[in-house]
Amino acid sequence: MDIIAIKHNDQIVDLQTAQALGISGEEIAYDNSPEALEVIRHSCAHLMAEAIKKLYPEAKFFVGPVVKEGFYYDFKVNAHIGEEDLKTIEKTMQEIVKKKEAITRYEITKDEARAKFADDHLKQAVMDRIPSETVSIYKQGEFEDLCRGPHLPSVGLLRNFKLTKISGAYLGGDSQNEMLTRIYGIAFADKESLKNYLEMMAEAEKRDHRKIGAEMKLFTFREEVGAGFPIWLPAGARMRSRLEQLLFKAHRKRGYEPVRGPEMLRSDLWKVSGHYQNYGENMYFTHIDELEFGVKPMNCVGHIKVYEHDLHSYRDLPLKYFEYGVVHRHEMTGALHGLFRVREFTQDDAHIFCTAEQIEEQIIEIVDFIDGIMKSFGFEYKMMISTKPEKAVGDDAVWEISTNALKTALDKHSLKYDIDEGGGAFYGPKIDIKILDAIGREWQCGTVQLDFNLPERFELEYNGEENVKIQPVMIHRAILGSFERFIGILTEHYAGEFPMFIAPTQVAIVPIAEPHVAYARELGDKLMDLGADYEIFDKNESLNKRIRTAEKGRVPMIIVLGDEEVNSRNVAVRDRRKREQYNLSEEEFLALVKNKINEVHF
Repeated sequence: MDIIAIKHNDQIVDLQTAQALGISGEEIAYDNSPEALEVIRHSCAHLMAEAIKKLYPEAKFFVGPVVKEGFYYDFKVNAHIGEEDLKTIEKTMQEIVKKKEAITRYEITKDEARAKFADDHLKQAVMDRIPSETVSIYKQGEFEDLCRGPHLPSVGLLRNFKLTKISGAYLGGDSQNEMLTRIYGIAFADKESLKNYLEMMAEAEKRDHRKIGAEMKLFTFREEVGAGFPIWLPAGARMRSRLEQLLFKAHRKRGYEPVRGPEMLRSDLWKVSGHYQNYGENMYFTHIDELEFGVKPMNCVGHIKVYEHDLHSYRDLPLKYFEYGVVHRHEMTGALHGLFRVREFTQDDAHIFCTAEQIEEQIIEIVDFIDGIMKSFGFEYKMMISTKPEKAVGDDAVWEISTNALKTALDKHSLKYDIDEGGGAFYGPKIDIKILDAIGREWQCGTVQLDFNLPERFELEYNGEENVKIQPVMIHRAILGSFERFIGILTEHYAGEFPMFIAPTQVAIVPIAEPHVAYARELGDKLMDLGADYEIFDKNESLNKRIRTAEKGRVPMIIVLGDEEVNSRNVAVRDRRKREQYNLSEEEFLALVKNKINEVHF
């Protein structure tokens, strides 16, 4: 198998660079390992750019990174490029591969590079982002571009790739800048992996929560409202409410107290917390009475103020506060994506104030809580401990204590985890929960963050056994992450076929004619008393059309009422999940619905 790179001091270095610098290390083979795919996909991005340059000689290129979904390149051309052009670009890429062009690297000073690309404003913008005084350039055939690498030694190794989609993207992700064209692609080391990926993507397209959300009338986005601000329609709001109610009860059973903080706080508080300095670019600010306020991107400062309201003893701890907190974060327009990335969302947020001795117990209790919820939805999951990022507050010693506390808690209970170096919050390390959906995709959801820093910055304290003032430990915790993102994930996980306990409409009642509507309403009232949501489909349309409308809304259970049902107090049930039809007495039907909507408890 071909060796394509070297891993040296946790850095991947291509063969040419390794040989030139005399670097040795772990050999990276041409396979589907994460390290190899990074090299393969980075090289494939340049292959795509070379093909675009051949087809559109005036094309200018910005950046072409490897991303979770493969790779992309942002570029500018005078001609219109659409989905129909991707096959032509792919064909040109395949023709270039046959030439087996070598990929070579050389370095020049940034001043030389600015002169070399003097007529290319996109290259100048790239260099504005590079702090070093030298830059590296990779060349293949007639194409060359600024790049850190690493790359394959030859384009001839690129055999299994596919261009997946085209979109617009603002330069640097800033909506104030010009719009560029972005083409995404994917590449693997073997044909079978590419085939499996494309099949998964085809299934994912069918499950797209934006498409299903529109069909089921769950939510919408309106341009006049603003990008990234979802509007919940009745069906979606019902489903949200059911999820909120289930979680509310689960929190209360575990000793959490509901609280609510304001959606804006004075900027002085965000400066104390460190958000102003370390997270300010993601926040929205306004002025009231000549004072600056920050719209909250997180709920932690509000919960700190709840803690400060009373004096506390060690006997009071742990104190657990939870809130369905509405937060706002400034996301770049190009990053917005349905419910997955929005500017306003609601966290299922909680903060635990405890003693150092209670950390392990609390962490394990949270992990058990997470486990119960994820299993209820049929998710497999894994945990990652994310360590100190570049932008952080607090001493290294405190970070080490915090990180080790998380590791110890999981190790003592034989819970498996991976390490994400540098992935922590700016105020503390965290456990991230990554779930796998029905078609094998990984999603980041919940998080558990251990924090010694904010209690110190706000001078929080409790009275110890000998009336000594002691600083509490703060645990930040969200299980779903946000209701918006989690509902988007659930929609794609179930392809809109939600289990009955969470479905936006659990029962569709279809009266055949006007004389049957009264019984439909009577049944509806009884369903509401059970806690089940229903909808009566009694429009002046054919019976078949009304049934099809209910089926299109993916309602789990449809009941049809005619003379026989009204007279006998029976119901004719169409069970969408079981693909069965059967008759039940009213009493049996209501008992069945009650069992189905109450079958899950977190």
